[in-house]
Amino acid sequence: MTGLVLKLGPHERVLINGAVVENGDRRSRLAIMTPNANILRLRDAIHPEQVNTPVRRVCYIAQMVLSGNAEASDARMQLLRGIEQLSQVLTDHDSRTQLTIASTAVLEDQHYQALKALRSLLPREERLFAAARV
Repeated sequence: MTGLVLKLGPHERVLINGAVVENGDRRSRLAIMTPNANILRLRDAIHPEQVNTPVRRVCYIAQMVLSGNAEASDARMQLLRGIEQLSQVLTDHDSRTQLTIASTAVLEDQHYQALKALRSLLPREERLFAAARV
């Protein structure tokens, strides 16, 4: 792998291995070359009061690993269990693909990739909840 490339907007903040890094006045690109670096865009961070749906709960666990607030080994079973529970409800092909990607990423300690795959399910979950309210 050639590394993770982050495209940052002006003054955007990102958490890299526990350190908050803020971009300058212009858009920029950072190439993270260290394998298994913990990266979290702060604009994408889910705050504790927002953890109110099944997908958000699983995303939050992955986020806690990335922020250094949880050990990967401790979170692994919670993540895999949560992904398995989601797979019992989100049965369409696209959701299954993203859940498989997330599960594989967790097993390979690639929590950024797991979070990315899980976050892609948030709009689908939102639509399902909206349909259930009607």
